[in-house]
Amino acid sequence: MLRVAVPNKGTLSEPAAQLLREAGYRQRREGRELVLVDPDNDAEFFFLRPRDIATYVGTGQLEVGITGRDLLLDGETGAEEILALNFGRSTFRYAAVPGTATTIDGFAGKRIATSYGGIVRRDLAERGVEAQVVHLDGAVETAVRLGVADVIADVVSTGTTLRQAGLELVGGPVLESEAVLVRRRGAAPSPAVEQLVRRVTGVIIARQYVMIDYDIRAEHLDAAAALTPGIESPTVSPLQDPAWVAVRAMVLRRDTNPIMDQLWELGAKGILVTDILACRL
Repeated sequence: MLRVAVPNKGTLSEPAAQLLREAGYRQRREGRELVLVDPDNDAEFFFLRPRDIATYVGTGQLEVGITGRDLLLDGETGAEEILALNFGRSTFRYAAVPGTATTIDGFAGKRIATSYGGIVRRDLAERGVEAQVVHLDGAVETAVRLGVADVIADVVSTGTTLRQAGLELVGGPVLESEAVLVRRRGAAPSPAVEQLVRRVTGVIIARQYVMIDYDIRAEHLDAAAALTPGIESPTVSPLQDPAWVAVRAMVLRRDTNPIMDQLWELGAKGILVTDILACRL
């Protein structure tokens, strides 16, 4: 039986569950179960704290899990990233009161408050900067105001909370994070894990594309196909009127409206766009 760790709470919880649902796996509905069995897929899901997931997977207690890249890299858990999941994006940055330092090298001898001591110590060591790392659980934005630290290092989505605390970002991103699928480093190949990866990859790709259908006069087909080349090539079907053909192709979701505009200018009619729930490419 495939055993999978899923975030029990936090910003990754619902997107992770939704991804697995779309991949065909059963997920909890009430949000109360800590363990859920999916007999149709011979799988068992364990709902755990996101920070603990890499540890359970790295020790081999569970085959795979979904967590944040920042949480994975914060500790030496024995787990490794096998697939980026395209949600839960954030950056890990340093911040301080204006005037504290203009570069990260200026943190030498200062106190840095963070919940991610592993990431900070590794980054400082790579830069050759000696500073004191102050570990705090939870929000660290008030650490400077309360005199516990001179600098904070934390996950940043928009930076609004930091600005409200009177802090400014210093230096570039230390880490670009997002939700990732992790597995124990060096684990033997598993058909069940490979199947899960294929399904999840299919959902991720499907979310990036839509299916577009339209009718176009035959003399404009080459120009229309150049706009909608599909994966290998578009599907072209004859219509009862030999002067027209029907075309179907996958296009990137972000390009949908500009492509529709250009097809319309070519004389395309009946332009329809539909979601793709899953795919294998």
